[in-house]
Amino acid sequence: MRLSDFIGNDAAKLALLLNAVEPRCGGALLLGGRGSGKSTLARLMPSLLEPGVPFVTIPLHADEEALLGGIELESTLASGRRIVQEGLLARLDGGFALIDDLHLLSPEVRALVLEAQGRGELILEREGLSRRCSARFCIVATATPDEVELPAGLLDRFGLCAVMEGPDDAGRRLEVLRLARDGWFGEAEPDLALAAQIGSARKLLPKVKVPAAIEDRAVLLAQSSHAAGHRAELFLWHACRALAALEGVKEVSEGHLERVAPLVLAHRRRELAEPPDDGHAEQEAGSAGDPDQEQSGKESSEPPPSKGEGNTTEDHQRGLQGDDQRARPQPGRAREEVQEVGRSFAVRRLAFRKDRLKRKATGRRTATKSEGRGGRAVRSTLCPPSRDVALDATLRACAPFQAARGRKDRLLIEIDDFRYRQRERKMGHLVLFIVDGSGSMGARRRMTETKGAVSSLLADCYEKRDKVAMIVFRKDRAETVLPPTSSVVLASRRLAVLPVGGRTPLSAGLLEAHRLIRRVRLKEPRTRILVVLITDGRANQAVGALTPLEEASRAARMIAAEPGCDFLVVDTEGERDLLRVGLARNLAQALGAECHTVESLRAERLTALARERLEERA
Repeated sequence: MRLSDFIGNDAAKLALLLNAVEPRCGGALLLGGRGSGKSTLARLMPSLLEPGVPFVTIPLHADEEALLGGIELESTLASGRRIVQEGLLARLDGGFALIDDLHLLSPEVRALVLEAQGRGELILEREGLSRRCSARFCIVATATPDEVELPAGLLDRFGLCAVMEGPDDAGRRLEVLRLARDGWFGEAEPDLALAAQIGSARKLLPKVKVPAAIEDRAVLLAQSSHAAGHRAELFLWHACRALAALEGVKEVSEGHLERVAPLVLAHRRRELAEPPDDGHAEQEAGSAGDPDQEQSGKESSEPPPSKGEGNTTEDHQRGLQGDDQRARPQPGRAREEVQEVGRSFAVRRLAFRKDRLKRKATGRRTATKSEGRGGRAVRSTLCPPSRDVALDATLRACAPFQAARGRKDRLLIEIDDFRYRQRERKMGHLVLFIVDGSGSMGARRRMTETKGAVSSLLADCYEKRDKVAMIVFRKDRAETVLPPTSSVVLASRRLAVLPVGGRTPLSAGLLEAHRLIRRVRLKEPRTRILVVLITDGRANQAVGALTPLEEASRAARMIAAEPGCDFLVVDTEGERDLLRVGLARNLAQALGAECHTVESLRAERLTALARERLEERA
């Protein structure tokens, strides 16, 4: 099949054409759902290239040795001299690398590819081998954004990005069917017409000029998109020249810039301010004269039911109000409170003990056994966990027996002499906060201290490449206000606007945490998770037919059954409270967790408690 036979998605085809003309356009990322044809289109890239230009597919299961190369053990032992086996990246100089389903590629392998591509040089330092070679190449990748959120830093590494869609009308679907019926969807075939056009464009490219006005316009477009760094304007400049050369003209025009701008800027746009929640403006505009809201205001001043509820009348007056979590204070009505983020601080070191699981993990916090050949070799073993042979240990094991085996010049290695490397690497963790956002959390600025602790812990987790998530339960529901993330900026925005007020649906918070843990486990089964529950345990809002306390106890037992999780409960009741009932301690027993009092919620102490808990139970 040829690229000119591909139906639709002209922007994606243009991205490939521009990179074929000018590799300094920075590669291409094709985003699309299942069935959009992104993989088929990406594999047609070789039909645009000149003979001899490398085009190498990097498989998802590739490891460090497959990418970088290393010593070819059998040939080295047979010949008595070091034989180097070339890796995939060494074959890419001056060519293109295809990564299909980039979002499924392991972070370690992805980092190796991007490092070599960014340096333009491959550096191999392993097993006493030191080697450098040129590795200037472009990356053509595909990804399905619905399955995972790609980091902004990764998106920025691609010069051009196009969103692809499948055919949405019967005519185009029929064309695709006929192409498949005629066997067009096979290996990439030479596209002679496009190849000739690209060859002419490459010869014309050095003569293409970019007027100063176009350069000024490119900088303004990048600035208005709030693109980080300077890659946006650089890729705009190269893409404009490539398009002009492709059209056979020697000067870039405004039209060229307008055509390539969406490909360069769409994946680099940043929002500097968080948009308001849906319904915020409507409630502010329609609060006056709304009979329903007036009735809600009257109800908020009535005394709360006494059965099964432990909050004070003041807490209920502060909590029972409209559904908008960020409504501004209004005179004469019960209102919610948005407390500020507490004082930031340097987080003490969170230490985790090593477990016995093997992982393909990345991070900077805790050592874990490495699955595969990545990581630092810490010891050798007789058991073959992989084909990662420890050459030095193997030679030491066989050396004493060479005289008995009748060898003088060359070594004779038997099967019992082989030793294998056991590798170790650092990994990150997921810290999940389940925070009580009901009215009682507004007392004594408890939410302020909680926000300060979570914000500071998040900053430390960012340095160690951990992830942090946060669930808040209040009124009649629980919400994941901070999905698993390493973004300090995004987390700070979520924390800053977190309100307090309303009832306490404790079971809803635990069930939401259980769902989040299960989702994380399905995607990353060996992730280590610490769950920090901050509440007074006074559940007064159920989601089912059971009483609130019974429902919370059952939800706690269910979440405690999840493997690989540790739990810490912080009781927000004061030790000197006259009406202290100790419900949080009962909840801690159901979770199999330790329980601490509200004094432990102070920002510095909360981090110390998390560290102690992790050291004891990891």
